Formats: sequence, C-alpha cells, structure tokens
Amino acid sequence: MPTTDHELPLEMVRNRPQLVPIILRNVFGLDVPDGRVTLTSESYAGLNPAELRCDATVLLDDPEAPSFGVVVESQLRFKEDKLFSWPAYLALLRLRRKCGVSLLVFCPDQKIAEACAAPIDMGHPDWVLKPLTVHPGMLPAITDPARACRLPELAVFSAPAHADGPHAQAVVSSLSAALGTLSGDTGALYNDYIMSRLSDAARKLLEETMKLENHEWQSDFALRHIAEGKAEGKAEGEARSVLLVLDARGISVPNDVRERICECSDTDQLERWLQRAATITSAEELLD
Repeated sequence: MPTTDHELPLEMVRNRPQLVPIILRNVFGLDVPDGRVTLTSESYAGLNPAELRCDATVLLDDPEAPSFGVVVESQLRFKEDKLFSWPAYLALLRLRRKCGVSLLVFCPDQKIAEACAAPIDMGHPDWVLKPLTVHPGMLPAITDPARACRLPELAVFSAPAHADGPHAQAVVSSLSAALGTLSGDTGALYNDYIMSRLSDAARKLLEETMKLENHEWQSDFALRHIAEGKAEGKAEGEARSVLLVLDARGISVPNDVRERICECSDTDQLERWLQRAATITSAEELLD
C-alpha cells in the first residue's frame, strides 16, 4: 500500500502540475517552456510493453502537441529495476508525444536522492540518462506567507528541511498560512505528511502558530499527535506535583523512585500517587 511519504509528492503534482516546471527551472536550471502546464495519463497501456506505468506525467504548452514532457516519479528508496523502466518511460513518452522529455524524481532525503541520481548507461556510446532527483533540502526555504499561499505544495514539501534552521519561525508561519488554504482530502494528506516529517520542536512550534492564527488541523492523524502532546504535558505536570509535595514534606526521593515517577504517563496513577504523597512517611511507600 502506498505511504503518505510516497503519495505526497504525486498528489502535489496532480493538484498543481505547475510545480514541475518551477522545480526544473529553479533547482536544475533547465530552460523549459513557460506556457500551459497539463497533467496527463500516467499509463502507457496503449503501447508495448503494455505493463509500463509511471507515477505521473506533465506536459508543457499545448497538451495535444506539447513542446516538452516530464515523467514524474516518487521514490522512498533506490530500486534497481528503475534503471530499466525509467529510460523506457522517457522513450515511450517521447514516441507518443513527439517532443523532448525529462525525468524528475521526488525523494525524501539527500541520501536517497543521490542514489537515484546515479547515471544510467544505456550501452550505446554517449547515451547516458542522468535522472533529476529532488529532495526537500534542495528547495529554498519559503518564508513569505503570501508566496506559501500561492504555492502551498512548495511550502509543504520544503518545510521539513528548513523548520529547524535559522529562519524556523518564518518557515513555520508560512507553512501555517499554506495549510490554512487547504481542506478536504488534500488538506488531510498534506497535514499527515507534515506531522510525520517535522521534528518534535518544529511540530510544537507549528501547533502553537496555528493555534494563535485559529487554523484547524485537517486530519485525524494530526489531531492525534496534538492530543498525545497534551496528554504528555499533563502527565509531566502531575509528576512534578508529586515530587513537589514529597519535597515540601521533607521526604527524600531516591533516584529509582524519581525516575519511575517522571517516566509514568498514566495520569490516573499519578493522581493516586499525588494523594498518597500527602500522607506517606517514605518515598518507597508511594510505590507499594
């Protein structure tokens, strides 16, 4: 079953195919046509071999007579069989559309991007395919909320690479603005991707920012993370209260008892310990 990490780049391209020429121009310096952008069939069923099917295809200018075509793939890891299917995708797209073609591969990180970018030697002299691979760190940080709202896909895909950097607050604020423009299944998918890819610190900053801006999370996955964070915060507060009561009563707390109190996430248990802390004479009695 495809994962969120695999589907997110493809859904972004399906929702906003203009993302493809933007990346080709700004990241790879390609002089691709600046015209109409169309998402087309991902299947090559009408040609032999019939089983070939790429993740997505984008055509530039007139979709009936495009000036350029791009095969889009999403890879979570390097797969050797892609050394053979990727050249076939390009050749078949070029045959079908009678135009120049390129391959753009979305990857989750630099290591996988470098592995997928290895040149593919076709055997014929000077015929070498060099896949264009992109990961979040290759995209610039989106720090302008207005730009993030115009291109929410860029803001979402690039944020995990920049949300802990020197411009973290601006990146997260722009990301919050971008997420605020989304709804339905698209909003849920983008939210799930962000919640799974951000660091704990960046996720907390995003939650606080969205709360201040009165934005609502769009998915059960994101809401569950927030609920878990609140529960963890409540447990930490209860644990501190237990230790404070014991300290105020002059009861020494051994390290093993302190660790057990601090590591407990069961708020009901912590509340019972808090009540007992007011009457016991030694810390060991708390755990009896």
